[in-house]
Amino acid sequence: MAMDVTIHASFLPHNDPDASLAFYRDALGFEIRHDVGYDGMRWITVGPTDQPGTSIVLQPPATDPGITDPERRTIAEMMAKGTYAGILLATADLDGAFARLRAKGAEIVQKPTEQPYGVRDCAVRDPAGNMLRIQELR
Repeated sequence: MAMDVTIHASFLPHNDPDASLAFYRDALGFEIRHDVGYDGMRWITVGPTDQPGTSIVLQPPATDPGITDPERRTIAEMMAKGTYAGILLATADLDGAFARLRAKGAEIVQKPTEQPYGVRDCAVRDPAGNMLRIQELR
């Protein structure tokens, strides 16, 4: 018997909660579901308005007490380079989404491109450096 399991939330780090909030709300059009502060840090849950069961939790990086200071430095360096975290999104209107992201000042990594592996996508970075690839639904 197959299990009934769905993707509920995934996590991306942020280092500027207000900039991340503005990016995901204003540039991507996601709704804010939770904005929780604790001990000077913020966890912000966002998601597409038409997908209430799927969220992204924007969290302070390296808050796990098991992470060492050298590991924290490595995470900060990887975030600065844009190599620490990412997510794959999809839309039926790739050109429209790209135009909106560009107009909102998103860091453009790749304009909409037909890839040799059979998808058309673009890539941007959020304010924390996380890579967002957006595929066109066909």
